[in-house]
Amino acid sequence: MAKELENLPTLFEAPTASRVPIMRDAPPLSDEAEAVPLNHYLWIIRRQAWKIALFVITSLLATFLITSRLTPIYEAISTINIDRQAPSSVLGTDSQKEGLVGDDLYVMTQMKIIESDAVLRPVARKFNLIEREAKAPLTPAQLESVRSAPTVLKQLHVNRPTNTLLINISYRSTSPQLSADVANAIAQSYLENIYRLQATSATSAASFMTKQLDELKAKMERSGQALAQFERELNVINPEQKTTIMSARLLQLNTEYTNAQADRVKKEAIFNSMKSGSLAAEQISGQGEDLQRLQERLNQARENFAQIKASKGPNHPDYKKAQSQLDEITAQWTATREQIMQRVETDFKQAKNREMMLQDAVSETKSDFDKLNSRSFEYQRLKDDADADKKLYDQLLTSIQQAGINAGFQNKSIVISDLARPQLGPVFPKKLLNLAIAGLLSALFGIAAVLLLDALDTTVRDPEQVHRLYQTELIGVLPQVRDHRTLMSTQTTTSEQALMRPDASNAQSGPFNEGVRMLRNSILLSDFDRRLRSLLFTSATPGEGKSTVALHVALAHSEQGKKTLLIDADLRRPTLDKRLGLSDIGLGLSGVLVGDIAWQDAIVQLPSHPNLSFLPAGAASRRMSDLVGTGIPDILDEAISAYDLVILDGPPILGFAEPMQLAIAVDGVVIIAVAGETNRKAVGSVVATLRRLRANLVGIVLNRMSKGSTSGYYYYRYYDYYKNSYSGEAEAKGL
Repeated sequence: MAKELENLPTLFEAPTASRVPIMRDAPPLSDEAEAVPLNHYLWIIRRQAWKIALFVITSLLATFLITSRLTPIYEAISTINIDRQAPSSVLGTDSQKEGLVGDDLYVMTQMKIIESDAVLRPVARKFNLIEREAKAPLTPAQLESVRSAPTVLKQLHVNRPTNTLLINISYRSTSPQLSADVANAIAQSYLENIYRLQATSATSAASFMTKQLDELKAKMERSGQALAQFERELNVINPEQKTTIMSARLLQLNTEYTNAQADRVKKEAIFNSMKSGSLAAEQISGQGEDLQRLQERLNQARENFAQIKASKGPNHPDYKKAQSQLDEITAQWTATREQIMQRVETDFKQAKNREMMLQDAVSETKSDFDKLNSRSFEYQRLKDDADADKKLYDQLLTSIQQAGINAGFQNKSIVISDLARPQLGPVFPKKLLNLAIAGLLSALFGIAAVLLLDALDTTVRDPEQVHRLYQTELIGVLPQVRDHRTLMSTQTTTSEQALMRPDASNAQSGPFNEGVRMLRNSILLSDFDRRLRSLLFTSATPGEGKSTVALHVALAHSEQGKKTLLIDADLRRPTLDKRLGLSDIGLGLSGVLVGDIAWQDAIVQLPSHPNLSFLPAGAASRRMSDLVGTGIPDILDEAISAYDLVILDGPPILGFAEPMQLAIAVDGVVIIAVAGETNRKAVGSVVATLRRLRANLVGIVLNRMSKGSTSGYYYYRYYDYYKNSYSGEAEAKGL
């Protein structure tokens, strides 16, 4: 045995010239992301429509059942109106003042007051709302703890409609009547709380103002007494009036004093002029006319005397008379002048004395006025204090009286405009709305789920993916068959016999056999340079149907009258002998590899297919599988001269060494992948391995293709057409 093994060709022996594989220029594998067309998503939705519909129906049914079992909740709404123009009080200046009740801050404040403990606690105690809203019965300790805490009603909702001065108080309960009663009670409790706050505020203000009134009264009395004491000290009743009189008197004295000064200056000037001997000053005086007449008489007397003196002697009577007359007139003129001088001097002294007297009077009056004025400020202060205290006392007394009256009236700015009434229908649950939402959400979730599952699918699904991902040819698509045993039953009969038996098995196997024949033609007619004489059928992983496809391609080729050799080269797990129903297969390929038998002697002939020869694998052995790569090239060299086509069923490529040796020994390699099951990366690894070995990759076959496994539905229409035509032909024959 060792000697025979030594005579075997070395591992990875180069193929002979007659079997050099024809290499095709193949582009590298595409690393780009797969561009999924939009109609693919529509196909996914159509394909999974029944699942989506089932999920939607289930969701609707569950929603309906859950909604039907839920306890109906009723809601009642009480509306409060806030009148912006309503007076805030009955009496006083505030009654005409527009408040801030229409402002947003005021409305929000009132909403918070409605939710306060002071408003809700009486209502909660009246209707036992704490126990009703509790999800589970409360123990006495828990109930007491909850009651002592601030009251919070979970089913209470307070809101303000947009662009209104209304406040809606709504309460939800399982009883429509209770909902209405609680909403109305809360609204009434809110109004009572407002009135109570106003009354308390008015009472507190009145009490506080009463205390302040007593203090203010005592203060007013003290300020009045201080004012009276000051008036007694001034010895006047009204200092202000006296100040006014003294002010007028001082003004008059100032005027007289000014006039006296002017008169004194004038008379002083006359006096000084007369002292200097100025005749003009003397003439200005009051006796100036008399003095003027005397001056004229004196001048005339002097002129007469001068004439007499010049013409007559001193002893002449006329001379003496003229001299006597001149002396008399001169004496009169002198006496008159002295009188005038005395009178001017007297007037000057009187004017000067009067000026001095007026000056003293002005100084004295001004001093008194300044003293009185300085005391008037103090008087005015005391008077203002007394008046202010009296006025404040009067106002406070009036406010106390008004507060007492206003506290007895209700505030009309906040009223209940609409009382709550029991509702006919519940607000929860809303069956139609819940069903609509459940239907929409379940449909969206179902669609998203099927799209997500499709996006997470890493298998080879579509024929378009083969060329897009691997840049290689798709040479065949085989439909899914439920029972592979029916395939052998149809292959062991002629086509005419199969057509004469329109049973379920033929209806299933017919499209598959037709796909096999299309695959055979795609392989054998794909290369016009030279004919492929040997083929290897392999896959990425086990269980993808490579043995079934290899067998049926061999059967289809033999039915054409071509001599075909089928070799089971999978020595690890051979299956073709069982599929052909063979029990006594002899040594098989394992015996040939070790030299126990020639390959021609190990061939098994099938009586139903005279043109098909089968070389079984023999006993399964991992050791024998290591010899496949070294012994197959010699077998192929001899077999291709005797057969039209040699088909090898090899092991999966991933994880095993012998398929790579077989791939470089044959003329072409066909990869089998299961649509919707085989991983894309696994197929990519197989394609990359074959290209690295420079093996001739004929193409990829998608096996077990179903209508629901791909969006390329047109690949499957041919088989529907085949089945329909087959059924029509059978009916025409009356079968």
